[in-house]
Amino acid sequence: MEIERKYLVRELPSNLDSFPHVEIEQCYLCTSPTVRIRRMGDAHILTVKENLSKGMVGEAIHNREEEFSLTAESYERLKSKCEGRPVLKTRYRIPIQGVPAGLGGGLTAELDLFHGHQEGLRLVEVEFPDTASANTFEPPAWFGEDVSADHRYRNSYMAFNV
Repeated sequence: MEIERKYLVRELPSNLDSFPHVEIEQCYLCTSPTVRIRRMGDAHILTVKENLSKGMVGEAIHNREEEFSLTAESYERLKSKCEGRPVLKTRYRIPIQGVPAGLGGGLTAELDLFHGHQEGLRLVEVEFPDTASANTFEPPAWFGEDVSADHRYRNSYMAFNV
């Protein structure tokens, strides 16, 4: 089970290049349930994801998710069968500091800077160990509006609509 919240980004952290980052390409074979392939650095992954959320504003996203490793050859073969456009982004992993543990401290923000047809879009996601942590999370000042329930910010939507 994956429990996450997603936000727009108000401002980028000043020391962004000091954090680990990776280039990501992901493509979609199906959107209900979501079946995607992803190249993340040298890794190739097939993901099956089912959204379990009710889509209410202020509610964390709950997904059932399974991942499987692929070879580079299998990735390329599946890529030729994908629909929509590839989603291209650079992902930064940024520890969330200055927030007490009970309010989200000890978590990692995954900041995505999009390229290609989503150039300029900046989203940040945080995964939580449980729903209570997601509900009490106090985002850092550089986070913007919570768009967890807004389907327009799902990567699968963007592959077909933006």
